[in-house]
Amino acid sequence: MTRTLIRGGEVLDVRRGVAERADVLIEGDLIADVSTRSIEIENADIVDADGMTLIPGLIDCHAHINTAAMTAHPPVPESLAAAYASRELHEMLMRGFTTVRDVAGADGGHREAVERGLFIGPRLFVCGDALTQTGGHGDSRGPGDLREQRRTGSVVVDGADNVRRAVRENLRRGADHIKLMVSGGIASPTDPLESIQFTEAEIRAATEEAANAGKYVAAHAYSDEAVHRAVSWGVRTIEHGSLIQERAAKTMAAEGAFLVPTLSPYYWVMTRGQELGLPAFHIEKARLPFEASAAALALARDCGVRVAYGSDLFKTPHEQQAYEFILRSPVEAPLDAIRSATLVGAEVVGLEGKIGEITPGAFADILAVDGNPLHDLMLLQDQGARVPLIIKAGRQVKNDLLRFGRTERPAVSSAAS
Repeated sequence: MTRTLIRGGEVLDVRRGVAERADVLIEGDLIADVSTRSIEIENADIVDADGMTLIPGLIDCHAHINTAAMTAHPPVPESLAAAYASRELHEMLMRGFTTVRDVAGADGGHREAVERGLFIGPRLFVCGDALTQTGGHGDSRGPGDLREQRRTGSVVVDGADNVRRAVRENLRRGADHIKLMVSGGIASPTDPLESIQFTEAEIRAATEEAANAGKYVAAHAYSDEAVHRAVSWGVRTIEHGSLIQERAAKTMAAEGAFLVPTLSPYYWVMTRGQELGLPAFHIEKARLPFEASAAALALARDCGVRVAYGSDLFKTPHEQQAYEFILRSPVEAPLDAIRSATLVGAEVVGLEGKIGEITPGAFADILAVDGNPLHDLMLLQDQGARVPLIIKAGRQVKNDLLRFGRTERPAVSSAAS
């Protein structure tokens, strides 16, 4: 079993919100010890993290890694899309995201490719295709398109029985969770943003089938009514929630539902939409959530809703995955933002206590940051430029400490050290 000892870093305890100088011992893929006293142990690789802040690997709970298959026109071969997804996963990991929840487009094969080491990327949770009603968000056909939709990332279903069948199909393909589109969206051409989608019977069919398999349902939802309905009928996570009011926020808090807000797509659509070649309707539909999403996030927190981190960089610049931290800063303290991308994210994916914190028994997902992100969230920007060390499950996937004046020393005994 490999042993790695990280010495001298300031270890961020995300539960207490304090960083203390400590040694971290990694054995295999787990954290074995965290001690403010010097750890003396034989046969360990020593990593000098003096001057660095050690934080848990980041968790993005709303991402799309298979966008080449979902957005390319004309469609690209699945094999080529998989190659693009591999690159996307690697780039996410190099930004410091060691766990990612994909909420449409990726399937069990992508997750298995990461687990087998065929793709180098974050720990991955997938849902397969999102479920949309005819004319709903996820139905990409315009009003004059009479063809049946065949598109990676979403499947059109109407009626409770068809919803059940689609949920079971996603589960067969290895889904970790199910995604429903229960309101309009900014990228869909025919549905009003605040429209209500899927009936009670359809939503309950999805949540029942997911629960039967030990899974849960995530719902794309904007309006107060759409969120209230979805959570009342068993949905566990709300994606976006940008237009919620007090009723929906209180329902979420009462039911223990999570909010995964996504300020990033609205910002990039509004500031760079024309440059990115997005259609005019897309830009116009982004205006309302762009103006309301920060207030919705603040309201959710005030009502006691647990808030996770989501980037949702779909048709917008993927290299800006960490910019969500900056966009939230007017209404969210740095510690709360980091907790959303660590502790809360771990709860969402069902690995509380195993990821999202630097503690004995957890997976060794650790970032060394050149500075303290509690004081400056810009340290997490620029593609991990200020994150010279990235460890996922005990493996150093990036070690650029030499550039910062630190080195990794070879395995030594405690007596020699």
